[in-house]
Amino acid sequence: MDGIRADVTVPDAPAKVHASSIAFPGSSGQGVRVAVIDSGVHASHPHIVGVAGGVAIGSQKEDSFVDLIGHGTAVMAAIQEKAPQAEYFAVRVFHTELRASIDVIARAIQWCVDHRMDVINLSLGTANPAHAARFTSLIARAAEHGTIVVSAHNMNGIAAFPGSLMGVVGVGLDWNCPRYSYSCRRTPEGLELCASGYPRPVPDVPKERNLQGISFAVANMTGFVARACEGLENRSHGKVCSVLAAEAERIGLNLK
Repeated sequence: MDGIRADVTVPDAPAKVHASSIAFPGSSGQGVRVAVIDSGVHASHPHIVGVAGGVAIGSQKEDSFVDLIGHGTAVMAAIQEKAPQAEYFAVRVFHTELRASIDVIARAIQWCVDHRMDVINLSLGTANPAHAARFTSLIARAAEHGTIVVSAHNMNGIAAFPGSLMGVVGVGLDWNCPRYSYSCRRTPEGLELCASGYPRPVPDVPKERNLQGISFAVANMTGFVARACEGLENRSHGKVCSVLAAEAERIGLNLK
């Protein structure tokens, strides 16, 4: 069985990013539980504001969710930059490389559902349609428990699972999008959302040398989803997408 992976790319230098309105100003994700399914986290990293707990799936030491790769830490940092007051949990599925089996990912999603997560960040995906049915069942189970999944809609132009499935907040990559906003378009298939592929900047490191790609577009969008969830009693997929669309319209980020 092919592995499900996180996709990291190094593009050509992007066009100059222009200043734009901040999405959900004043919101910080307070009261929202966010799970980051990735390579774990370095809780002591200066960009990490706090970690409430976590688990290692597919490892003999399930309580050891320390990041050995760095990807999960960068992903969580990008989310926390936008929603620093959310409650964060690291769900480690990548151990020595950015690849995991569908069984491990399924167990990770179920852990998130069992532990009452409001939002799951999945900065990973697969183009293999053979996994679509299983992901559909997992997304439906998450929705029943009020858990929203945010994942890549496509990777390098190819539809990705689970991000392209109904009921997922699917995210596309826009190198020109400012990191504190996102773009939104309504399509017959649902809401199309795009965000910047750049993570939180690292001092003295040029952004073209830093990690970047669709993984961080998903992470940036998860931060906005956490902001959108703040104060909402109904945190269903439909309601949150409606709030995201309304905010994009408010600050003029709806695309034609």
